[in-house]
Amino acid sequence: MSNTNVKKVRTSDLELKDRLVSINRVTKVTKGGRTFTFSAIVVVGNENGVVGYGLGKASEVTSAIAKGVEDAKKNLVKIPVINGTIPHKQEYRYSGSEVMIRPAAPGTGIIAGGAMRAVLESVGVKNVLAKSKGSSNPHNLVKATVAALCELRDAHSVAQLRGISMTKVFNG
Repeated sequence: MSNTNVKKVRTSDLELKDRLVSINRVTKVTKGGRTFTFSAIVVVGNENGVVGYGLGKASEVTSAIAKGVEDAKKNLVKIPVINGTIPHKQEYRYSGSEVMIRPAAPGTGIIAGGAMRAVLESVGVKNVLAKSKGSSNPHNLVKATVAALCELRDAHSVAQLRGISMTKVFNG
């Protein structure tokens, strides 16, 4: 997410909904026996173009989820959503996971699996075609999906970046 057009968002005026992507039980073997802890990946969003993800680790599931939500609220970004879909096709690779997201016609719905679906629903995208290739590790899938969404640019931001009018963007 080292993109220049990523806009950080404040949490004070947003109504965020959290979605649990995955919970993983981690075991540490010590001299005194096994110690169980939990790690939770959580995605939060206002279903109107703002999304963030976080990782929480704790000895209990509920506190791990709460920590994940707090971490996710610190990493919110603004995503361009136009008419319930994304502006253009985007591919992104993060570690072993590769994601491809495409805009879709109204009525298509969210065609995506697991971790990608949670991120896209939190953003507020209603119609999109998505495919994950490579690793299905939820950590990497969430990071790849959010990074791909951060790479998206709408026509207004392209026109502003190039210093030309909106009509020139479409007409060349």
